[in-house]
Amino acid sequence: MDRDALDRDAEFSEFAAASHRRLRSTAYLLCGDWERAADHVQEGLIRVYVAWPRLTRRGGELAYARRAVVSAFLDASRKRSSTERPADLDDQRRSDEDVAARVSDRAALMAALARLPERQRACVVLRYFEDLDVRETAVVLRCSEGTVKSQTSRALTSLRSMFESASRDELAVIGEGNLPW
Repeated sequence: MDRDALDRDAEFSEFAAASHRRLRSTAYLLCGDWERAADHVQEGLIRVYVAWPRLTRRGGELAYARRAVVSAFLDASRKRSSTERPADLDDQRRSDEDVAARVSDRAALMAALARLPERQRACVVLRYFEDLDVRETAVVLRCSEGTVKSQTSRALTSLRSMFESASRDELAVIGEGNLPW
């Protein structure tokens, strides 16, 4: 390997290590499973690595990586077999910390997000958890700004309706077993 290739590999490794946690959080919010989130990040980082020489000349590495992770999520959701079902949760994992309220809130949010169509879910995650503006979200999703606005509006209306019609605990229970992940 030549010196430039070694430098590029080192730069990519540094970027991947620095951005992995944030990308995995985004992927988790999209799919609801840490292991699948790691898979989506891995797929996204493979795509970034292929484009790395071009990215480092133009900048925008994180934006490209975020787009690659979202694309990996959307691609995987299209490929999923209708007969594929997630495994049961492991009841053996216990925590000494009392986090019932946080877990209940997170379960309710994840259940509500899971009930949204993938594009709407992606809009909400990118806009409100990744804090991207409408233009940046449109770039990541490769759609118009109007589409981002309408999808986000529909998603927020649906989420508002879900949270107004049921308590957080009821939402979490309603979502159990019906989640797409």
